[in-house]
Amino acid sequence: MSSVSAVNTLLSSTAPTTPAIDLSSILAASSGASTPGIDVTAAVAAGIYADRAPERAWQADQTTLTSQTTALTAIQTATEAVATDMQSLNTLAGPLASRTVTSSDSNDLTATAATGTVSGTHTVVVNSLATMGSWYSDLESSATAILPTSSLTIATTAGATATIATGSGNAGDTLNDLATAINGQNLGITATVVSDSTGSRLAIISNTSGTAADFSITSANYTGTSWTSPDMPTGSTLGVNTVTLTSAAGTVNIATTSGETYAQLATAINNATIPQVPTSYTSTQGLLTADTLLTAGSVTSITDNSTGETFSFIAASGDTVDDLNNAIAAAVSAGSLPANIAGAITSGNEVISGGSAGKGIAVSTNDSVLGAMNAPASIALGLTATAGSDANGTNLTIASSNGVTPFTINEPAFGFTQAVAGANASLTVDGVPIQSASNTVTGAISGVTLSLLGAAPGSPISLTVASDASQVSTAINQFVSDYNTAIGLVTAQFSVNTTTNSQGVLGTDPTVVSLQSALEQALNYVNTPATGTTTVSTLSDLGITMGDDGTLAVDTTTLDNALTNDPSDVQSFFEGTALNGFANSLYNTLNAFTSPSNGAFEVDLSSIASTNASLTSQINDFETGYIASQQTILTADYSEAETALQQLPAEMAQLNALLGLTPTGNNNG
Repeated sequence: MSSVSAVNTLLSSTAPTTPAIDLSSILAASSGASTPGIDVTAAVAAGIYADRAPERAWQADQTTLTSQTTALTAIQTATEAVATDMQSLNTLAGPLASRTVTSSDSNDLTATAATGTVSGTHTVVVNSLATMGSWYSDLESSATAILPTSSLTIATTAGATATIATGSGNAGDTLNDLATAINGQNLGITATVVSDSTGSRLAIISNTSGTAADFSITSANYTGTSWTSPDMPTGSTLGVNTVTLTSAAGTVNIATTSGETYAQLATAINNATIPQVPTSYTSTQGLLTADTLLTAGSVTSITDNSTGETFSFIAASGDTVDDLNNAIAAAVSAGSLPANIAGAITSGNEVISGGSAGKGIAVSTNDSVLGAMNAPASIALGLTATAGSDANGTNLTIASSNGVTPFTINEPAFGFTQAVAGANASLTVDGVPIQSASNTVTGAISGVTLSLLGAAPGSPISLTVASDASQVSTAINQFVSDYNTAIGLVTAQFSVNTTTNSQGVLGTDPTVVSLQSALEQALNYVNTPATGTTTVSTLSDLGITMGDDGTLAVDTTTLDNALTNDPSDVQSFFEGTALNGFANSLYNTLNAFTSPSNGAFEVDLSSIASTNASLTSQINDFETGYIASQQTILTADYSEAETALQQLPAEMAQLNALLGLTPTGNNNG
């Protein structure tokens, strides 16, 4: 085909698409200009654009489907929020079952109640708080000072014990070491070193409160003739403790009280005596001998306090003290007196002794020669205590009064004082006595946890368990807010755009049309109790009303009054008698739309997605089945025409030469 015919064919093409062609460019090229006569790329693009007209219609449909999906998904999300609100208001563990507890004395007692706890008022009396057992050591100069050689035994109420040696080379070398050693015993206690300007102490405290967590500390006793206590900082006092002293005379227990000083303790020790069992009676006249005459007719009696056996000696004229003692011996021989009873002259006095162990004898006489027969009720302890002081504070020294006889004290060179005994909390709940190892008490009132903050024996505290109006109000207002969001999105689909005179993209969607009707009709629910009456039959009784635009509004005063005065009626409105009230009704209505398996939203969205996918497939098929081949054909045709156009000047020159024609521009004739 010649170049001229190729161009003519292009210009007379009957192809389905005829792109705009710049004839001036073609004429310029045909006259030998160097510029292209046809822009092949632009010409092909113009042809393909026209061929894609159906495809653009399909893509417009997809844009609409995407808008519908976005709008429908937003409505679905908002509707699901309302359904979730209804689920929350229709569960036994939801806000309607939430409880609050008020206390008439929140300084001493507060409480919380679990969801669903029965409402009511209870009376609580807190007699005492639970405490953790604690002890502290005597003062040392520092936490690293070497402790005196001794040992201590820690015993828990649970029965665990541990003995730790103190002093150089032992586990309790210093206070720091002793704390480490105690903490390593896993006794349920914690030891720490407490230091201040006066020195350091070891403080030991139970890890938990209560009698069962209490513990005691005992130390190895001291035995010797002189003992001096550790220094107590000036101005400090003793705590509650018991000092046990054993001397040759016997054993005494001396209790110290909180706030007592070493000087007071010294006085108590010096005044301490040992009670005596009356086993030895001494006459009071003195200067007696075996031949000393007794008063005729006088009576001397002896009674064994254990057996009740009795002996009486009536002095005859000329009887002597020796005759009395011989008569006592004869009674013993005869078995009318125990074998250990005897009478004898000792240091010029008549001494009658004996009797059963622990009970002794009773002796009396009216003989003026003997005088009264006395037995000591008690004897001195035989110890001397002295309070002193030095640069480190005050101390106490105890020594044997004769400087020779040893004694024993239960306070070693390094001792401990009990600060607080571990004890259970004591309270009464509705008259029932309760003991608790913790100040957090559960089980005393079903569903209620008590927090004991202070003791007020004899002072009743009122606890009131009631519906938590705040949580219920929040839940109801959340429902109203979510409902308004949902109904607002739905209503927007039916609003007419005055510019385009069209509704929203879902204005004709049957799911949205049905949802609008369902939302509005569900609000007409009326609660009719099977028996009795109720103050909350409709949403309006809760202060919830509908506006002209379909949205809800809440009258706070009406709602608060209902929650305060009739909480059970509010709960009955939403939950019914068996979780079948308003909340269940609205949830079931919405579930027809929100069900993930076959709800209207899922069906509608699936249909839109299917249509969208079908259009995508149709577009892809159109591109591969038609547009691609058209692009190839048009590109070839325009490329051939352009080539022919570029060859046209040369062919015209050849034709002119054959015809003997001279180009107009070179003709001089």
